[in-house]
Amino acid sequence: MQHFTIATVAEQSADFRRVLWTGGRTQLVVMTIPPDGEIGEETHEGIDQILTFVSGTGEARVGGETRAVAAGDLVVVPSGVRHNFVNTGPNPLVLYTVYGPPEHADGVVHRTKEEGDAAEAAGLDEPPA
Repeated sequence: MQHFTIATVAEQSADFRRVLWTGGRTQLVVMTIPPDGEIGEETHEGIDQILTFVSGTGEARVGGETRAVAAGDLVVVPSGVRHNFVNTGPNPLVLYTVYGPPEHADGVVHRTKEEGDAAEAAGLDEPPA
């Protein structure tokens, strides 16, 4: 059994992206977006994503709509929908997200967005087959 006190685990991770668990159909990832940072505009084809915010404040930009997000909020991003999440506050924006199917390499840790972008561009962040 995998068990996480997820809000605590998310708060304790200073990494931009940390994959906690990867299954055959879903993946659990914690993320910390620094002040003035963002995930980066993207679209996941064939992958749904659910994001739950643990702390901080930000903006969810999903499918042409923008909405403020804060601790306790959950945002669903269906497959094929362009999205971005931006930290608008003075503190880190901390969240956990579930991808279905997995989006990242099992166990991957990206300390910064730049590190994650470079790994993706180099083909080093591919989900398990």
